[in-house]
Amino acid sequence: MCTRRICTPIPQETRTRYVVSSRRQRFTPELVSRPDLAVGVGMRPGTDEARIRAALREALGEDDVIACLATIDRRAIEPGLQAVAADLGVPVRTYTALQLADMRVPNPSARTAGALGTASVAEASALLAGDGPLLVSKTTINGVVIAAAAAR
Repeated sequence: MCTRRICTPIPQETRTRYVVSSRRQRFTPELVSRPDLAVGVGMRPGTDEARIRAALREALGEDDVIACLATIDRRAIEPGLQAVAADLGVPVRTYTALQLADMRVPNPSARTAGALGTASVAEASALLAGDGPLLVSKTTINGVVIAAAAAR
C-alpha cells in the first residue's frame, strides 16, 4: 500500500496497477492479469531455435503466456521457428507481405520494406494475430525481432 511518502513493497511476481482514490488520495495496488500474447517474429532465414527462444525470453520475460507466434509467410517453414512453436505448443500464424504492409505500425523499417515488400514483420504480424494495440513494441535481440499484442 502506498501513501504519499511511504510505500510497502509488493512481491515482484505480482503484477499490479495503481488506482488513485479521489477521496483518500491513497494509492491502492490492484491485481491485474496480463493477457496471453500473440507474438510477432521477424528473422533471417536459417535462424536457429536457441536464438529465437533467447530473444523471446529476453523481450517477454519468463512469465508471459504465448498464445501464438506470427510472421511473414516465407518464414513459416523455418526449422528454428517451427521447433520453438512445437515446444511452446502454439500455432504459427502467417501473413503475406501485402497483408503486413496494410498494417500501420509505430516502427516501420525502410530496410525491411526494400527486402520483403513490407515495412514491418514483427509488429504487423503481432497486430494481425492479436486483438488490440501492441503491448511490446519492436525489440531486436541478436538479429531476431520480437513484438507482441494481446491474443484473441
